[in-house]
Amino acid sequence: MACIVVVGTQWGDEGKGKIVDLLTADADVIVRFQGGNNAGHTIVFDGQKFILHLIPSGIFHPEKTCLIGNGVVIDPQVLLGEIDNLEAKGVSVPPGHLYVSERAHLIMPYHKAIDHGREAKKGKTKIGTTGRGIGPCYEDKIARRGIKVGDLLDEELFKAKLEEVLEEKNFYLREYLGQEPLDFQEIYESYLEMGKRLAPYVTNVSLELEKARNRGAKILFEGAQGTQLDIDHGTYPFVTSSNTVAGGACHGAGVGPTTIDFVLGICKAYTTRVGGGPFPTELFDETGEYMRERGGEFGSTTGRPRRCGWLDGVVLREAVRLNGLSALAITKLDVLSGLNPLKVCVAYRVDGERRETFPANIREVERVEPIYEELPGWEEDISQVRRFEDLPQATKDYLRWIEDFAGVPVDLVSVGPARDQTIVLRNPFQR
Repeated sequence: MACIVVVGTQWGDEGKGKIVDLLTADADVIVRFQGGNNAGHTIVFDGQKFILHLIPSGIFHPEKTCLIGNGVVIDPQVLLGEIDNLEAKGVSVPPGHLYVSERAHLIMPYHKAIDHGREAKKGKTKIGTTGRGIGPCYEDKIARRGIKVGDLLDEELFKAKLEEVLEEKNFYLREYLGQEPLDFQEIYESYLEMGKRLAPYVTNVSLELEKARNRGAKILFEGAQGTQLDIDHGTYPFVTSSNTVAGGACHGAGVGPTTIDFVLGICKAYTTRVGGGPFPTELFDETGEYMRERGGEFGSTTGRPRRCGWLDGVVLREAVRLNGLSALAITKLDVLSGLNPLKVCVAYRVDGERRETFPANIREVERVEPIYEELPGWEEDISQVRRFEDLPQATKDYLRWIEDFAGVPVDLVSVGPARDQTIVLRNPFQR
């Protein structure tokens, strides 16, 4: 398989970073295709823990090319800080090893100010945004008033765009949100300086991908968040502002749909969610706390405790359909050790009616009652297991149940955070 897309099947935080890092060994090019620094990938490399927000996980492999596509929204201060942090820890990030799309849109200071101001104004009805300015940046992109990375390389164009948009943003901040207006000169000068540092990294990512395909390179497309946070298909309005499903890889990186050969869905062995929004299988008891503590379920970006619950099969089947999944990678399976029995949600009940699919009406979603099936659990510590046949029988049965219910095979199983704590049944790049 030459081109593989990796996506989350739940509400994000499924462990995509580790799986992408693992698959990077067989890839030549790794490209991030959507989202912003509201998402974080936690990677353990050479005994050190790294949290990446924008840079693809393949950055730890110096022979690989890492690309940030046009579908990503970029806070240049965060990106440069991430580069500086990696290099301070001995990971080199030169131009050529990393490229940034000239068409990617920039997160500006007013985007973050608006994000925080709106959440404060909403009070109890807030969405739970990270406040990184992601949503307001995508709004400006769609409204055709955004500022792109390439604009920083043209001082006059950048100045004209900033002057035009900042007048409107300051009015909105002051008059509607009750926030302090922002200073033009401060933004202009600081962003020009960051633009000079970023200039060697800026390129046409779509063209770079075409060149890579023409020379037979293996390409790994890396998404952020998860399927249920997709702006079109997720639990709207409690979603992110981009298309998190596999189709987003095409327009977010600049490739055609026939480019994609394989879609790998990352599915946590249970389910978690950060922030507001419906969560049918959420647990409020000691079992949920057990999952949170054993799984280290705290947000990579915000540090917020994640909401935890049983595996939601309805959500999983939605992900299989929406992404056209070829296979699954099951993560954090080790966290379930010691829980017996296990429960899996096989359908919903809404107002007495059984539902096999996720309701589109947000009010119906809030009234969902999960219908569970029980499966035997296991007591053994499986974190040191490296072969499928060495897993406890109940663990193997759990994985086979997931395969049968989802209708796609399990190719990878993660039993711990380290790269070698992975059972590889089939490598997608070697199929």
